[in-house]
Parts: sequence; structure tokens; C-alpha cells
Amino acid sequence: MQKLIDKILKFGEVYPDRVLKVDSFLNHQVDMDLMSEIAEELYSRYLGTDINKILTLEVSGIPVACACAQVFNVPIVYAKKTETKNLPDDVYTNTVFKPNDKGYDITVAKKFLSPEDRILIVDDFLAKGYALKSLIELSKAAGATVVGAGIVIEKGFEHGGDELRKDGVRVESMVIMDEIKDDGQISFRN
Repeated sequence: MQKLIDKILKFGEVYPDRVLKVDSFLNHQVDMDLMSEIAEELYSRYLGTDINKILTLEVSGIPVACACAQVFNVPIVYAKKTETKNLPDDVYTNTVFKPNDKGYDITVAKKFLSPEDRILIVDDFLAKGYALKSLIELSKAAGATVVGAGIVIEKGFEHGGDELRKDGVRVESMVIMDEIKDDGQISFRN
């Protein structure tokens, strides 16, 4: 998706440890025209798969998930990272673990996921795959079918997408970065 690559190269900022900051168009301020184009592209890639629900993780996945929900004409469910007073007792919970981190719990009310659901998981980034794996496990706990994942930016050099694909998960990324060099130069997979 050339428009996304162009935005990354023009507005993305590279920080130490190969962190790409794209908050001017993806996960703080959001370019909804771009989100709509991404949603249309994901729709074309998943055409005929009978997806009936979009699942994401709060907060950064919500804009692209909302755009996808409109195009697919299905509801969006987002897993909450924070405990709220209005969350019911009957929930699916899983923990997202990251190395050198205690992790965090994600939660979805059981009434929003069921065995009849055919889910597309959508998120802004995929690096090591910890969040995506946790959302897949949460979906499986509900008996739902995960049709696949739609990712805006995949850090191919982190290999999370490769591992998920080897495990049989369909992962469709709009762009895959092969490398972020120390000087901030980014290369993309064809």
C-alpha cells in the first residue's frame, strides 16, 4: 500500500530501539481517509470469508477497526486493557505477556463473543505478536473462529507475523517493514 509507505516515510519518526512513531496519522491523530482505504483493502482480501465481527485491543487499534467495521458492515468489539466499574463479572480474560514486563490483562464481556462469531482481528502494529496471540486465545476461549488478522504496519524484523503464519494464522499486513536502520532509514518488503 504505497500511500501508507509514503506517509510513514514522510511523517514517521524513528526512535531508539527501532521504535516507529506514527502518531500524526495512525495512533494519536488519525487520518480517517487512510483508515478507510485500509479497511477497503482488508475487505477485498477477506471477501467471502463471512466475517461477522471485528476484534481489536484498546486503544490504538480502534480507529482502523471502526473503519473496517463500517466496510464489513459488522460490529466491532474491543478488548479492554483497563478494569472499569461497568464491566460485567462474566468476561473472557487473557494476559498479554512481553519479555521483561509483567504483562497486562485484556477483557471482553462474554455476551459479545460466541461460537457463532467469525472474527477478523485488527490492530495498528504487529511486532513480536504478543497482543495478537492473546486476542486469538481469548477468541478461542469463546469458541469463536478467528478468520485472520488485519495489520496496518508489521515489523517484519521482529518475526511475530512469521511465527503466526507458521502456526496457520492468516495475517494480512498493509505494509511490512524489513528493517529500520540506526540512521532512521526504513526498508519495506515487496
